[in-house]
Formats: sequence, structure tokens, C-alpha cells
Amino acid sequence: MAFEIGDKVIYPNHGLGIIERIETKTIMGTTCGFYQLRMANETTVFVPVDNVDGVGLRRAVTDSEVDRLFQLLGDGKIDSHQNWKGRFKDNSDRMRTGSIYDVVEVLKSLTFLAKGKSLSFREKRMLDRAKFLVVSEITEVLGEKTPEVEVKVEQALERCFAVKARNAARAKAAGAARAKAPAAARATASPRRAARAS
Repeated sequence: MAFEIGDKVIYPNHGLGIIERIETKTIMGTTCGFYQLRMANETTVFVPVDNVDGVGLRRAVTDSEVDRLFQLLGDGKIDSHQNWKGRFKDNSDRMRTGSIYDVVEVLKSLTFLAKGKSLSFREKRMLDRAKFLVVSEITEVLGEKTPEVEVKVEQALERCFAVKARNAARAKAAGAARAKAPAAARATASPRRAARAS
């Protein structure tokens, strides 16, 4: 994927940056092109042009994709591993892909987990990072202030947990109804058998 000066790009796990220059450098006898990014925290990062796909550098999402992000944030679907090791590995892999949709999944699952128990230091740090990445990208795309976007993200997450709770309650009620149905069928069948026996 080729970028131009002025493009807003996302550098996985680091957030939003703007391509300020495209230049050629010779390092240890090898000459190659680099994108010079200025990140939101004012640091400068150089990404080799030939390794854009390898590091997952991508353009920021569009306005219409932001709507999809909010739908995903509030859909009630949450991956929740009970096993810490498996959960941490899955979430770390997702954070490295560079996909904002993967980062949203990490944000949902860790926020949900944090409501029920305290997170380990590493997971707490990952949750903070996921939230920063989601909020900063949406802030940049919509041109809104960070606190306003944070509120919208929190509201979407609350919707997500409410939908999950409703779905869990429905599933529990349906399971209880299914369990009662065979018992009721047995209860109505036994008087008939008794009548036939007499």
C-alpha cells in the first residue's frame, strides 16, 4: 500500500500519525525508502516503504466505518476466555494486527472482564492502550474533542454489556422452559398410564 505526504495513518499499537516526508536513506550499505511519521505525541517514527504490510501500517478509518465501529462496540458480543494465558495471547495477537476492529474486540472483552474482577498489570495496560487507540482514531476521523468521544465509547460499551445481560437472561429463561417441558409432559402422561392400568 502506497502513501503520500499528509496522509493520516495508523501505526499498530502506537496510534495515529501523519506522513510528513518520504525519503531515501542508506543504512549499513543498503538504500531504501522510508515514510517519516509524526505521531500524535509528537514523536517521529521511520517506517521502511517495503515493510508497510509487515508492520501493518494503514490509513485511518472513514466516517462510515466509525458508524460500524460504534455498532461493533455496542453489539453485546464479547469473547471471554477464562484462561488468563489464552486470553492474553489472543488479545496480544489482536493488538498487533493493526485492525481497529480487532482493537475494539480487545477493548470490549477487557472492559467487561474488569467489571467483574481486577485485571493483572499487563492486561490493565493493554486495556488502557486499546481504549487510547480506539478513542484517538475516532477523535481524529470525526474531528471531535477527546472527552466527547470517550463518553460515546463508554456509552456504546454500556449498551454492549446491557445487550449481553439481556441475551444471557433470555437464554437462561429458555433453558429453564425447556427443562420444565419434559417434566410437564411426564406428569400428564403418568395419570393416563394409571387410568389404562385400572
